[in-house]
Amino acid sequence: MIRTGQDYIDSIRDGRRVWMNGERVADVTRHPMFKPIVDIRARIYDMQHEAAFRDRMTWLDENGEPSSIALKLPRTQADWQAKRLATDTVLDEVGGVVTRVGDETIGEMWSLFDGQEILNEVDPTFSRNIRHHVDKAIRADPFHVSANTDPKGDRSKRPQDQDPDMLLHVVRETDAGIVVRGAKYETAAAYANQAFTKPTIANWGDAALSDYAVGFVCDFSSPNLKFICRTGFAGRAPAEDYPLSNRYDEVEALVIFDDVLIPWENVLFYRHTKAATFIRATLHRYSAFAFVQRNLKLADMMIGTALFNVRQTGLDRQQAVQEKLARLACYREGINAHLTAAIATAEPSPGGLLMPNQSLLFSGRVLACSQLHEMMHLARELCGGQICVTPDAAAFADPETGPWLEKFYTINDAWAATDRRRLLAYGRDLLNSDYAGHRLTFQLFAQSPPFAHLAAVYRNFDWDSPLSFVQRSAGLDPRVLDRAS
Repeated sequence: MIRTGQDYIDSIRDGRRVWMNGERVADVTRHPMFKPIVDIRARIYDMQHEAAFRDRMTWLDENGEPSSIALKLPRTQADWQAKRLATDTVLDEVGGVVTRVGDETIGEMWSLFDGQEILNEVDPTFSRNIRHHVDKAIRADPFHVSANTDPKGDRSKRPQDQDPDMLLHVVRETDAGIVVRGAKYETAAAYANQAFTKPTIANWGDAALSDYAVGFVCDFSSPNLKFICRTGFAGRAPAEDYPLSNRYDEVEALVIFDDVLIPWENVLFYRHTKAATFIRATLHRYSAFAFVQRNLKLADMMIGTALFNVRQTGLDRQQAVQEKLARLACYREGINAHLTAAIATAEPSPGGLLMPNQSLLFSGRVLACSQLHEMMHLARELCGGQICVTPDAAAFADPETGPWLEKFYTINDAWAATDRRRLLAYGRDLLNSDYAGHRLTFQLFAQSPPFAHLAAVYRNFDWDSPLSFVQRSAGLDPRVLDRAS
């Protein structure tokens, strides 16, 4: 029911066609730019079996079999508390933030699980398929990711009016399933097992049918898939100088669907724009929770790095410094409050699950993402200019330059030059490096762009309560409520 790390590693040695830097990758589990994150995913699987973590990461199903808490359907507040604890346990153990490791993407499947009535309008088979795949995820424990963004092409034109492959679409039906063509950008695809693949189009107009309105579970061992990856950050520079880049980089790929057969049992909807519209509107109903929770850990990393830096030299006694630290703390606690309240006031879903309070969850996402760049800059200010000018580890180890660096980087008995350099390198990689910039952009767009974050708040906020209060308080005619709705 739960895999080991070796089970996972063996599962992705399936001959998949992966490229990086213009070269074919023979084995993603050994390639230097994939291996660190593959090893972390394997470590997460192994944690589920270890006594120190088992109780926080697994539960026993109705047959007494251990299953991953991350993949369990959420039906109670206790389920959400357990999921939150499991994610914190993973991030604490691996020592950093990893975003696309499965627990934050399986929730997208739960959103479609909630839409079974819509699927039944076209074909009850699609409803059965989503139930099957939700159950299969629990039983098989795959590394499951998400496939959303297409190359898109010229967005002023309809897909049909340009190269049709710019958006993933069905090219034909067979007895075995549908054949799809196009491409998707997917984080972690090159080393994952499967993805929930769905369209990015939110407005289908009055179209009822479309070959672009297709959603399915894609097995990444399928023939005719190609994974063209961006260059990884791991291995570009020594780990002593870039400790985060070398461990936690989650590599994106442009996944090419070159006439890929999707078996009928993996098709979740097809030529059904209503289902496609539903999943775009509800996609992050559950998955936003784990996504926002990771911003909380990122805030902790910024606070810890900044606080160590100012305490080294006694700057934490200055009011201006304390105010900046307080702003970081408010950002952190704001995220924490939204997550806590979203569970405490959780709501029943249309499919019988329990979803975090949607207005609070999506408001928390806006807070976490929209202020992240400001908080990173605050942390930079608190760390000071040395994070961008400090020599590399090799200079500290060199017999000729080392003594000088030892002299100028040692602060006191508690802060010798070695630890001072390590902290500055950590801060540089967290806030200033190529990896830091990539992470910032990823957090802004990984769950849709900022305007869509606000649109989600608009759709889920309770507008009626403020209107009703003002109607009564101002003595307005009750009929204004009807006109305002």
